[in-house]
Parts: sequence; structure tokens; C-alpha cells
Amino acid sequence: MTGPSGQGRQAGGTPRAALADLLAGNRRFVSGQPVHGHDVTAAAAASGDQQPYAVVLGCIDSRVPLEAIFDQTFGAICVIRTGGHVLDRAVCGSIEYVVGQLGVPLVMVLGHERCGAVGAAVDALRTGGRPGGSLAHLVDEIAPAVTEAGIDDPAVLPLAIRRHVRRTVHTLREDDLLAGPVAAGRVAVVGGLYDLATGEVALLEPG
Repeated sequence: MTGPSGQGRQAGGTPRAALADLLAGNRRFVSGQPVHGHDVTAAAAASGDQQPYAVVLGCIDSRVPLEAIFDQTFGAICVIRTGGHVLDRAVCGSIEYVVGQLGVPLVMVLGHERCGAVGAAVDALRTGGRPGGSLAHLVDEIAPAVTEAGIDDPAVLPLAIRRHVRRTVHTLREDDLLAGPVAAGRVAVVGGLYDLATGEVALLEPG
């Protein structure tokens, strides 16, 4: 699946170039030297056709503003945020659209330390008390990562956070409309972890 000619070109149009640009922006953010001010002139400049080069799926945590931590201006990245970056049909469909119609070459799943959604899943499994409402859906989707990490492990929370990122990456790589572009090398799906204390994003290796 390919997008219209010229789309996804801001960072060179390849997964590697897009990832390098994201991480370079994060280094600027960590060093206190961002180059994008996110002002109204930047919004006006991006008001035509959108040409993003990446889509970032992150958590709803208010301490993790995705455009800011990657030092990206208007029109550069598409952002999707759900509790614990949990996937559903709307999220998957949105990513399929961005990749298929806008030609975006990079999908990043970004977890973060001390994630409350993963913590809720840990608590639910340890106590046997399943939350009500749609929060139960988040817990159910995160629970396999908690189980794999080991519910009795004292470090279950940080382990489960990383495991959940990797599981989300794997699910997206196997998505019906993404698997082909991923296999062909036109699209990369990667996982990362945001450090709340330092602002640094570290890539997570598959596993």
C-alpha cells in the first residue's frame, strides 16, 4: 500500500529518516533547545494539505505531550492517544488511513514510565477486582502484558509497561493493511519509552 506521490516527505520519506528526525527532535527537547515554537504562524503555514511523516500512538497522560517531546511543529506528525496506548478498531483504522492515504512511513508506539493504565491492570490482576465501565476494556487489553511480566514480580509495573509497548507494536505489524508495507520496508512500526524525569525517549528492541 502506498500513498500519493510526495506524501510523507518531510523527513526524507523513509522509515529510517523519519525515525532519525523524531529522535533528533527529542534530543533538542532534552537539551532545552527546541526549534519549533508552536505559534499561530506555524499553524497558518501548515493549513494547506497535510504532509506528516510519522504517526505516534501514545498514552493520554498529561505529562507526555507528544508534539512537544519530539519538538515537532504543526503538520509534522499525526497523534493518537488512548489510555495505555490501547488499540481498538478506531485507532487501527486511523493508523491505516494515515499510512495508506497520507503515505506516512513511520508508526511509533510510545509508552511511559509509571503509566497509570498499566498500574490499574496490575492492581486488578492482583486483587481480582475488575473495574466497571469502559475502563475494564483498558484493563483487559493490558492484562496479558502484566501476566507475561509476572504478577508476583516486584518490578511488574516497569516490566509490564515495556511488554505492553512491544505487544502493541507486534499487533500493528500484523495488521491486515499494515503487514504488507511493513514487510516491504515502506513502513516501520517501532516502540519507545518516555522517561518522565529526563524527557528522553528510548527505543525498545523487539522481544
